[in-house]
Amino acid sequence: MSATPVAASMLTDDSRELLKRALAQVNTLVLGKPQEVRLAFVALLSGGHLLIEDLPGLGKTTLAHALAATLGLGFQRVQFTSDLLPSDIVGVSVFDAQARRFEFHPGPIFAHVLLADEINRAPPRTQSALLEAMAEHQVTVDSHTHPLPDPFFVIATQNPVDLAGTYPLPDSQLDRFLLRLTLGYPDEDAERALLSGSDRRDLIAQATPLLGAAEVLAMRRAVNEVHASSALIGYVQALMTRSRQHPGVRVGLSPRAGIALLRAARAYALLLGRNHVLPEDVQALFAAVAAHRLVADSDAGGHASLAKSILHAVPVD
Repeated sequence: MSATPVAASMLTDDSRELLKRALAQVNTLVLGKPQEVRLAFVALLSGGHLLIEDLPGLGKTTLAHALAATLGLGFQRVQFTSDLLPSDIVGVSVFDAQARRFEFHPGPIFAHVLLADEINRAPPRTQSALLEAMAEHQVTVDSHTHPLPDPFFVIATQNPVDLAGTYPLPDSQLDRFLLRLTLGYPDEDAERALLSGSDRRDLIAQATPLLGAAEVLAMRRAVNEVHASSALIGYVQALMTRSRQHPGVRVGLSPRAGIALLRAARAYALLLGRNHVLPEDVQALFAAVAAHRLVADSDAGGHASLAKSILHAVPVD
């Protein structure tokens, strides 16, 4: 498949250098995971949200904190627990007796970056408090709508659903996350550096904020200008169609998933310094974008293996 570059509003030299430094800084804090760090930036630059799923102790929260410290944006962390209430996240209206009216007290969701730590330890009712915020960038309390800061970026971590005390995220919640990542165990060199180096929390506390709201919004505008050819769009559409016909998949990918895949591929191309999307960009992202959106038959393999199978079944013309 050939791609014809077109004129695009690429990043300025200063913005490109800032983005390069931001990636490098997060990679010094999260060792041995360059592709996972790149995908985290894809979620940010695409205007989407990021879900990090893995066993405890493998660096999920470290990656979230490293991103927040590097972005230099307003940051709030919420530890999700079984007794957490929706009002603990979005806020609550309190009656002011002196003014004789209700006043809204915003919750921690009113931040540029929200870390929803161990999101699946809260019951579904509390998880659903994030749905409107993630989809519409606003919250509604007592019939009043309150806009959220721009940019608004949710980084959620979750433990595998077979661990004690977890509640599976509903499909509608999962669909709000542009990407789902797993980190896995570090390689031998990275693990040795972690064991012999400074505490990650101390290093994150010393990290230099490199980006701000204006820079992130400018980078998102640049992502929108990255070119996707008609052939590339046809490739994405073929992947969507195959997901709906693939053995073992009960519910395939929706058009919204295809839009998310294209948006993420544009951001991935931008991070690699290109103004056009290649099939390799789509392939690098497909599992992270698609796996958590697939509804598999009970006897099918894992979602990640299904996503890879779909990808291998669709040739690149």
